[in-house]
Amino acid sequence: MEPVKNERRTSTLRKLIAADRPCLIAGAHDGLSARIVEEAGFDGIWASGFEISAAHGVPDANILTMSENLDTARFIQGASTIPVVADCDTGYGNAVNAIRTVQDYEAAGIAAVCIEDNIFPKRCSFYSGVKRELVSLEEHAGKIRACKDARRDEDFIVIARTEALIAGWGMAEALERGMAYAEAGADMILIHSKSKTPDEILEFCSRWDSPVPLVTVPTTYAMVTATELFDAGSRIVIYANHGLRSSIPAMQEALGKIRKAERANAADAHIVPLTEVYRLVGVPEMKAEEAAFMPKGEAPTRGVILAAGAHPSLADLVAETPKCLMEIKGRTILDRQIEALGQKGINDVVVVRGYLKDKFPHDFVRYVDNDDYATTGELCSLHAAKTELDGNVLITYGDIVFDHTCVDRLQRSDRDISLLVDRSIRDEPEGLRPEISAPDLVVEKDAPAEGRRYIPSRAPGTATRVSGDITRDEAHAEFVGMLKLSAAGTAKVRAILDEMAATGWEKTIGGASAKTAGLTHLLQELIDRGEDVATVETYKGWLEIDSKEDLKLALRVLEP
Repeated sequence: MEPVKNERRTSTLRKLIAADRPCLIAGAHDGLSARIVEEAGFDGIWASGFEISAAHGVPDANILTMSENLDTARFIQGASTIPVVADCDTGYGNAVNAIRTVQDYEAAGIAAVCIEDNIFPKRCSFYSGVKRELVSLEEHAGKIRACKDARRDEDFIVIARTEALIAGWGMAEALERGMAYAEAGADMILIHSKSKTPDEILEFCSRWDSPVPLVTVPTTYAMVTATELFDAGSRIVIYANHGLRSSIPAMQEALGKIRKAERANAADAHIVPLTEVYRLVGVPEMKAEEAAFMPKGEAPTRGVILAAGAHPSLADLVAETPKCLMEIKGRTILDRQIEALGQKGINDVVVVRGYLKDKFPHDFVRYVDNDDYATTGELCSLHAAKTELDGNVLITYGDIVFDHTCVDRLQRSDRDISLLVDRSIRDEPEGLRPEISAPDLVVEKDAPAEGRRYIPSRAPGTATRVSGDITRDEAHAEFVGMLKLSAAGTAKVRAILDEMAATGWEKTIGGASAKTAGLTHLLQELIDRGEDVATVETYKGWLEIDSKEDLKLALRVLEP
């Protein structure tokens, strides 16, 4: 049953109880588990004393105070939209304590409380070998009358729970207590059992002679269906602790695999991506609220990492792992890129993957795929991420390690299209790194004069050529493999991508076939079309991992 908008949850629960099917409720112990219960389609949430205690790492034995349980119930209530039924143990004391319990839980928006006839402090119904006593029938009946008298909302539900069957006091005692609590004003009676079969619960239901509806908790007699219990007379069926119990083996499995392998991705098959956690806890809603109500400030920048290629130059080193997932002193290239971007506020990162795409970890980033990576170039990878090219975007190759200062320099540019260039190439003798035959070089308009002493300029320059065919004598700088686009720059790039795609990638762009073109060809095409392509300079601060020699250098100079 879908709740009516703005309807009190107490009223919703009343309607669910009166429906022609069982009201199904599942246990939760915090806001996240409450969201999962609701998404699973349950009618309500059981703020489980067992789960809440276990989540705090203590036995279910009134070790937590009423205030601690109430705080958790508030989080459960706030994280959900369906009725919450709170397991309030004994009411945390006598009738006077129970009065305050009802008042505080009702004020918190809880739809119902369940009060049991164990002595205070209680012990979990299923703990074996512990002393189990019940308060007198008269005392608990008085407590139920006090709870009913304390409520303000007539739809607020007080459930009286008897542990007579748990304590081994027999069916007659259970029926007598249930009837007494019903006559004291209880809205529902919860009959609890630790039997392995539903027989004694079904017997209780068959002998129950009162219009007050019943509640059952099939924890130990788990084979019975909710429909069978409903047909026997149970209006609410509570699955009290299955969420918590299912999470424990999942955590044990995932963490055990990480500990054994000593690497985080050993648990990938057992965990959800962080984006699923973000969704469950409301990060998209938070972003919408920020956009609606907070000062706009500078528009955020999204990171796009091009990491689809196979990179045969590294041969056996990338035979079983994508290049950007190569570890350097215990951290992958991708990890280092994400950290450097995050240090400058770029936390929304999209990776274009292709080669061995299933090897990529689930967390921290989002993915788009270029499944034609073997026959296409960076331009096609960028097109695969076209929907992510919106607003300010920083694009980087997936095989470079860079300092956060490189990101900072690009971020400061106010031009629509800005590429990061390194002037240190002028200090590097020809042939120093023979394994790199054709670095991507840049010719600039009005390039700064060379000299023995040099301070990088804060003002961007202007590129006139970007290519791997430029000679070192002609070049003023090396293209690092990073560029930043403003919203206007992004729109210009999208237009070119759409144009190339519309021709089936048969057109020439920047002097190369569009299908196999790289970022440098895109940049040259923009220049040829008269667009202003700015150069933001750095002096070192980055490494391209394109060969085993590069990898050896990275191992010498990078921190763990």
